[in-house]
Amino acid sequence: MPLKQKSSGRLISFEGSEGSGKSTQIARLAAHFQKSQRDVVTVREPGGTEIGEQIRNIIVHNSKGDEMCAETELLLFAAARAQLVREVMVPALLRGAIVLSDRFLDSSTVYQGIGRNLAADPVNQINRFAVGNVMPDLTVVIDVPEEVSLARLKQRASDLPDRMERENVGFYRKVREGYLVLAKGMPERFIVIDGTKSEDAIEKKIWTEIQTRLK
Repeated sequence: MPLKQKSSGRLISFEGSEGSGKSTQIARLAAHFQKSQRDVVTVREPGGTEIGEQIRNIIVHNSKGDEMCAETELLLFAAARAQLVREVMVPALLRGAIVLSDRFLDSSTVYQGIGRNLAADPVNQINRFAVGNVMPDLTVVIDVPEEVSLARLKQRASDLPDRMERENVGFYRKVREGYLVLAKGMPERFIVIDGTKSEDAIEKKIWTEIQTRLK
């Protein structure tokens, strides 16, 4: 169930296009918090629970995935998110943990709302229903140009690309612009990081920003 009491835990979500380097930076940030003796929980979307991982397989790898309509995709993401919030995130936050999430509700706003051209109101309503009152304290957007995103996907591909990785440059341009619009509208929550810098430089910038914001 959603949080019903004040928690000393913190939820930090990471957003960005495919290939932006979120996973690498989440691992590095987790190490910083662990050095400070903080309880750290890392999760990914969709997934993070047994039910969520099964939903992930449907979204990402199902043989009929290319026939999936945008509304179905949105609802599957929301279902996985609802389970993750109640099964993993809320218990962790209530015990005071730092939860680092590889994507959260902003992904649906951008990917399904803006990228798939779904109306904003139903997307927002479904998002809020899925998360209850669990919202990120901070959201780190690792920003890379769409051409860089696609080039990185080609470099790392060891097998067939999944549904999201098969999108074209126009889709990723809309995704990038969507994240930047969100960040501009909510500067108190969003931190935008230049994802074309070195991994070490990105790590340093994220850690500096988070220490400042969460002091």
